[in-house]
Amino acid sequence: MLTPRRFIPAIQPQSGEDEGWVILYHRQSFALYDGRILLEPDTARFLGDADVTLFLGYLDGKPCQLIRLREHVELPGLSWQGLRGMIGQVDDDTFRLLGLAQQLEAWHDTHRYCGRCGTGLQPRAGERAMECPACGLRQYPKLSPCIIVLISHEDQVLLARAPHFQQGFYSTLAGFIEPGESAEECLHREVQEEVGLQVDRLEYLGSQNWPFPNSLMLGFHARYKSGDIVPQPGEIEDARWWPVDALPRIPPRGTISRWLIDCHLARLRGQEQPPMPA
Repeated sequence: MLTPRRFIPAIQPQSGEDEGWVILYHRQSFALYDGRILLEPDTARFLGDADVTLFLGYLDGKPCQLIRLREHVELPGLSWQGLRGMIGQVDDDTFRLLGLAQQLEAWHDTHRYCGRCGTGLQPRAGERAMECPACGLRQYPKLSPCIIVLISHEDQVLLARAPHFQQGFYSTLAGFIEPGESAEECLHREVQEEVGLQVDRLEYLGSQNWPFPNSLMLGFHARYKSGDIVPQPGEIEDARWWPVDALPRIPPRGTISRWLIDCHLARLRGQEQPPMPA
């Protein structure tokens, strides 16, 4: 698979440029042709007819676009892969590019009509926006801010699993910020709701854009203050304290949840903090 070296988001290509790279997409899955996600235009046209075309930006100086195929295609050498299945299987730059592509496709697909007057929306020139020609309402790609937190207590960390997780897999707590909340207020509320604990010493470490579906994850460390673990019914299947030298299956590298764990472990060992994922 071709590894991108540098990606620069852009709204539209400059005139007179070569077609560059194409990413094929259909029903929340990306096409891999002979193991390649980044395809040349002639190859992409051979694999199916375009339903929607979205310009993404410049990859290694060449224009890069997402093409959503009109129909699902099955051909020798062609396979389909969902983005979740690529976590830990592709490099951070490729995952970030595909995450952007998936988010823009979902936004485009769900903003075809004006929510105020019902008129069909049109792309706005010079901006990543859809605009209503009748009432002028503009719709921009939406991000949903979330908190994600690793809670520590002495030589243990709190990890939990949701009902849909794979067997034996645990991760950090996370939740969406509600209207009127600060990130810190959301963190306290989510921890209380999901596991019944009180925490203090909140420390913000960094953020990651997460395309499931369109989240901006704000990463924190926090320290246990009080309370007994009470998993939230329907949301948390299990939550417990894990010794740092006996952790269960945890998220792969490249995810902010794994980065929060690795940062905590590095501090305990007196090591340098690992670089933040893209």
